[in-house]
Amino acid sequence: MSRVYLLIFYFLLAQIARSQPAEHRLQSPDGKLEIVFTQTEISPGKRQMTYRVDYQKTPVILESGLGIQIDNHVFEHAMAHKVTTPPGTLGVNWCDNLVIRNVVRAAKDTTWKPVYGERSLIRDHYNQLEIQLQKEDSPDYDLHLRFRAYNEGVAFQYFFPEHPKGLYYRVVAENSEFTLPADTKAWYTAWAQGAYQALPLDGGPSHRWPETAERPLTLSLPNGLYASLAEAGLTDYAMTKFRLSTDKPNTLVTAMYESADLMSDVGTPWRVVMVAERPGKLLENNDILLNLNPPATVTNTDWIKPGKLMRVLTLTTEGALSCIDFAAAHNLQYILFDWKWYGPAFTFNSDARQVVAPIDMPKVIAYGNTKNVGVILYVNLQALYKQMDEIFPLYKKWGVKGVKFGFVEVGSHRWMTWLTEAKRKALENNLMVNIHDEYRPTGTSRTYPNVMTQEGIRGNEEFPDATHNTILPFTRYLAGAGDYTICYYDKRLKNTHAHQLAMNVISYSPLQSVFWYDKPAQYGGEPEIEFFDKVPTVWDDTKVIHDAIGEYVTIARRSGTDWFVGTITNNEGRLVKLPLNFLSSGKTYMAHIYSDDLTIPTKTQVRVTTKKVKAGQSLEMNLLPRGGQAIWLTPTN
Repeated sequence: MSRVYLLIFYFLLAQIARSQPAEHRLQSPDGKLEIVFTQTEISPGKRQMTYRVDYQKTPVILESGLGIQIDNHVFEHAMAHKVTTPPGTLGVNWCDNLVIRNVVRAAKDTTWKPVYGERSLIRDHYNQLEIQLQKEDSPDYDLHLRFRAYNEGVAFQYFFPEHPKGLYYRVVAENSEFTLPADTKAWYTAWAQGAYQALPLDGGPSHRWPETAERPLTLSLPNGLYASLAEAGLTDYAMTKFRLSTDKPNTLVTAMYESADLMSDVGTPWRVVMVAERPGKLLENNDILLNLNPPATVTNTDWIKPGKLMRVLTLTTEGALSCIDFAAAHNLQYILFDWKWYGPAFTFNSDARQVVAPIDMPKVIAYGNTKNVGVILYVNLQALYKQMDEIFPLYKKWGVKGVKFGFVEVGSHRWMTWLTEAKRKALENNLMVNIHDEYRPTGTSRTYPNVMTQEGIRGNEEFPDATHNTILPFTRYLAGAGDYTICYYDKRLKNTHAHQLAMNVISYSPLQSVFWYDKPAQYGGEPEIEFFDKVPTVWDDTKVIHDAIGEYVTIARRSGTDWFVGTITNNEGRLVKLPLNFLSSGKTYMAHIYSDDLTIPTKTQVRVTTKKVKAGQSLEMNLLPRGGQAIWLTPTN
């Protein structure tokens, strides 16, 4: 065969290979989940990256587009002799017609121990597929698309290797799509402290979403599966939410808050698809978000101590000392001076180095130390932005245990990066952190374990109804700890007091705010306050027993050999049977049961009973409308 014919032969082979793109498959370690990547020809000469996700051959994500848009004037200048598009349009379809130059596979199976968590041991077990792509007309520009398959879900990330000319990347949009089966339902809220409603994805005129959807976005599929779309590893990037596609039905698309300017080598946050056969498994498997973050570099974490806190409502020395006495008597580890202790919060003129309220701070801190009760200080964004480098070392010198960040800005690349720096600086000064208001976690507490909790939740400050609380474990709490700010004595509560007790278990927060609008003087010796005294804030294991989203929920959590169980119902009453299969077999437990009872002559109307139980037995729970039940189980032998 002549050289000419050989060249023609290889040319035709290349054309055939290009017209018939290969599929690259990745399975989870247990083989149940599968991701399939390919490049689909969507028009003559135009190939788009796509993927799909199946669970045991059942579709979860149908064929969906992948892509990221770049708009770089530096990039345009570097390619000046090749580019004819006007400035600002270069990024459109930047990922079309990328050429695969290599495929790399990897796997990992390790176990690590978090500083605190919903479980004391976490398994990090996944298979990875990295598709290394290149711009067809500019081999200096590479894009690596990384897929990971866990038993709990799948994740993908766009990664830019270091550019040989040291150029930056301006990401103006992500075009990651999530096409779901028809009749999928989403538990939608537009903002981090919003209420939830179940909405379809069909995109019809009567079903348009008013805004983008917060994440995690939990989905109920018509095939009986559940999924949740989440974000992991957001530290140096703009926040993304989800919007309905304008041209594809039943399709969600990532929606960036704004563009992000990145220096390579760098990866985007991970886009996560959690998958489960029932919604409770989504919560039991939410460690996938932590696993998608790098481990902490700090070695000494002895000073990071989870616990319960009470807010000082009377900003005086006497008010603080009274709260410390109450906290010590009821096993609360911290008191919090909320805003205004250093002056008006929403101004740069206030000085967070000075105590303006009539509080003898050294005396309060010293007294708290004698009672093993630490002090946490609220600082608003203005003072944090202006004085962070001064006040963090100062508070450490004072003996303050933590800082509550108030009204932080979230969304933009600038503010998300600033917040990451604030976490790091607090960590360097041995300060625990609680972040308010719209911030939601993405698993970064693995890297910054001093970030104990955050708001980003419609909690008791806004007095949500019981139905809302039965949705939270399968939506907001998939992302991690939430500062629900549990109230107990306030007359504005919409739910029963046993419901409020149970929220100490339903709501995971290593730094748990309790008695939020309450004062020590309101305590009248109610016996059920024993549950506040006993319940921990971090756990060795977590089990979801009942998981009817929007109806009723039961979560059982273990600390050592004791179990704590919280059950809540929505605005309707119901009779629920609690199987005790989570208990260790062969042991007898004393069950301390805290239930609503309108015949009890206290202002809270909670009955406290005890009963010996064993694994294999069950308990009947008669739940009032908006009610609940809390149980503390401790071995008797």
